[in-house]
Amino acid sequence: MTESPVHHEPPIYRRIADRLRDQILSGALSDGDRLPGENAIMAEYGIARATARQALAVLINEGLAVPRRGSGVYVRLFRPIRRHGSRRLSREQWGQGRAIWDSDTRGRSYTVDEVSIERTPASEQVARVLDCDEVWVRRRRYSVDGRPVQLAVSYFPADLVEGTAVTLPDTGPGGVYARLGDLGYSPVHFTEEVRARMPQPGEASLLGLPAGTPVIIISRLAYAAGGIPIELNEMTLDAASYVLQYDFDA
Repeated sequence: MTESPVHHEPPIYRRIADRLRDQILSGALSDGDRLPGENAIMAEYGIARATARQALAVLINEGLAVPRRGSGVYVRLFRPIRRHGSRRLSREQWGQGRAIWDSDTRGRSYTVDEVSIERTPASEQVARVLDCDEVWVRRRRYSVDGRPVQLAVSYFPADLVEGTAVTLPDTGPGGVYARLGDLGYSPVHFTEEVRARMPQPGEASLLGLPAGTPVIIISRLAYAAGGIPIELNEMTLDAASYVLQYDFDA
């Protein structure tokens, strides 16, 4: 006699999370809508507070909801930014005066804030990579559709960019790569390294990350002709806000 397989039903908190997720993905709940609170979930399903909290935690950890202290848990839907690794850095983009971010956002609104620019001694790592003792550092935060999505810190050899628009808040059409081109140091080659980790407290605060949301770290080195390093850019991305696309031939 063949025994029928036993199907174990998911725990109740998972089933509640599944129902709430279906409402979010179907559009019944929109970005910014408040999810049922712990008390409401307890009353509807006859469960303990800890179980209701587990159900909401599932959606928070999936990046579909964000808790607001003293207010509740809210839907956090965001159409991911498709970051095309090679297309966004092509000479056709910055060489024609277009911002790299125009390639990423494709018509969506974006802003840059938390900008700081300074000349400072290079750290041991940066000095080794850029082959210089002092650097100009540009720090900034990018937001798309009003949501912070990326922090970036760029380092440039100080003597190379001293007195140029690279050291100003507004670098002009085409951004820093166009200005480096004006100096005769157009980037001709890029190298990017990508890894993931959990955010540091300052990063989580600036990006407004819910608990449990990782970040993507991209370190990019730009070279001019002759293999001259001209920029090191260290980027911290909200992992829930991005799709990284890389195209290459077999």
